[in-house]
Amino acid sequence: MNYSELLKQMAGEADLPRDMAEWEAESLFGAMLDGGVPELELGAILTTLYQKGESASELLGFGRALAQRVARLERVHESVLPVVLPSYGGSSDEPNLLPLLALLLQRFHVPVLIHGTLNREGSASAAYVLRELGIMPSIGTEQAQQELATRGIVFMPGGALAPGLAALMSLQARLGVCSVAHLMARLLSPFPDGCLRVIGASHPGRVSQLQQYFLASGEVAMLLEGMGGEPFANPHRRPRIELFDGGMRSVLFEAEAESTRALGSVPRSSDPSVTAQWIRGALAGKVPLPMPLINQLACCLYATGYSADMNQAKALVAVETGSLAAA
Repeated sequence: MNYSELLKQMAGEADLPRDMAEWEAESLFGAMLDGGVPELELGAILTTLYQKGESASELLGFGRALAQRVARLERVHESVLPVVLPSYGGSSDEPNLLPLLALLLQRFHVPVLIHGTLNREGSASAAYVLRELGIMPSIGTEQAQQELATRGIVFMPGGALAPGLAALMSLQARLGVCSVAHLMARLLSPFPDGCLRVIGASHPGRVSQLQQYFLASGEVAMLLEGMGGEPFANPHRRPRIELFDGGMRSVLFEAEAESTRALGSVPRSSDPSVTAQWIRGALAGKVPLPMPLINQLACCLYATGYSADMNQAKALVAVETGSLAAA
C-alpha cells in the first residue's frame, strides 16, 4: 500500500478529501493493527483521519479488520444476547455507575462483558469500582469464558481482547489527541455470534457518525449520550436511547426535558470505594435506584431478547426494583 498517496487523497491535496472505500479501509487498518505501518506514516494517517473524520464505509472496513484480530468468546445463553459495555471514558467529577447497570443485568441472568482501560488518569474508572465490588480483571479468554459461565459478568482489559488496538491507543500521549483506535475500541466485540453493544457518545457529531455506522452495518447496538463517554444513562436526566438492529433504528426512550426536580440519589463522590458502597446499598434496596438507569435496564432486557417487547421489559424491571424498594 502506498501510504504517501493515500495520505494525499485523504488530505485532499489535489481536490477535496476522499474517503477510502471499505476494502481500502480494511486493508489499511489491518496493517495498522499488525504493526506493519512505519511509525512516521502511522502518526500521519491517524492525525489525518482525526482531522478529516471517518466515513461510515471507512468504519465498516476498520471493523472488519478488527473483527479478524480480536479474541473470541462464546455465548453462554442461546436465546439471550450478551451485553458488551465498553469502558474507555469517565469523569473525575461524576461517579461511574456502569458497574451498577452491569450488576442489575446480572440479576436477570443476562451475560455481561465490560472491557476497557484499567486506569484512566483524571477520571473515575469503572475497573476500579468493579475491583471494589470484588470483580477482578480477567486477562485471558479462558478465564473470561469461565467467569461468564459461572458468574455471568466479566471485566477484560481492552489490551487482552485486541493487543494491536491497544498499541494504537497508547499513541494518544504522543499525538496529543484521541484517534480512530479509541472509537473502534468502543465498537469491538469478542462474540462472533452476536451481542448487544451499548455505546455512550459525548458529542453530537460522534452520535451522528455512529448512527450512520450502525444503520450501514446492521449490527445490534444501543446508542445514548453517555456520562463522560461511558455507556450508562445520566442518573439525573435520562438521555435519548436508540436501538439499532438489522439496519433499522427505533427510539426506545426520548430524552427527558431539563428538570427542576431534586437530583435524586447518587454517590456523594466519584471515589471508587464510595461508589461501590453506594452500589451495594442500591442493590440491597437501601437507596433508591436512579430512574434513568431503570429505564436503560428495561431497554437492555428488550434489546437482548430477554423480553418479548418493551412493555414486558418495563414490567419486569418494575417488579425487580419494587422488590428492592420493599427490602
